[in-house]
Amino acid sequence: MQTIKASARAGVATRPSRVAVKPQASMQKLAQFAGVAVSSLALTLAAHADVTVGLGSSTGALVFEPVVTTIKSGETITFKNVAGFPHNIVFDEDAVPAGVNADAISAEEYLNAPGQSYSVKLTTPGEYGVYCEPHQGAGMVGKVIVQ
Repeated sequence: MQTIKASARAGVATRPSRVAVKPQASMQKLAQFAGVAVSSLALTLAAHADVTVGLGSSTGALVFEPVVTTIKSGETITFKNVAGFPHNIVFDEDAVPAGVNADAISAEEYLNAPGQSYSVKLTTPGEYGVYCEPHQGAGMVGKVIVQ
């Protein structure tokens, strides 16, 4: 036969004892976690934070902003439509490093709306001439230097 011990007060549920939490220890853990999270985010952004070039300016000028952009081999350059004009990105076949297929890295389709973008990863070092086909005559030309 098994004996069951009754509580001093019959019918009253007992609560588990509370463990005192040290606020300093909790804040330390939180700070460590936040530090790791921020470090991870910074590394992720650094890996993807290459270069963005504006197509047109906020004042309506037909330009690449900046006109000359320097990146490292293997980085991605994003061309983003700033003004609502139709723009495209054409790499000049006579102004790219030898062996680079200008057609393969160009985006001849128009980016019609602000915010639309085209990204390309450039790996061959050298200078790349680029222009917007409908606005080339207005001076919308630029240069990308890949180191």
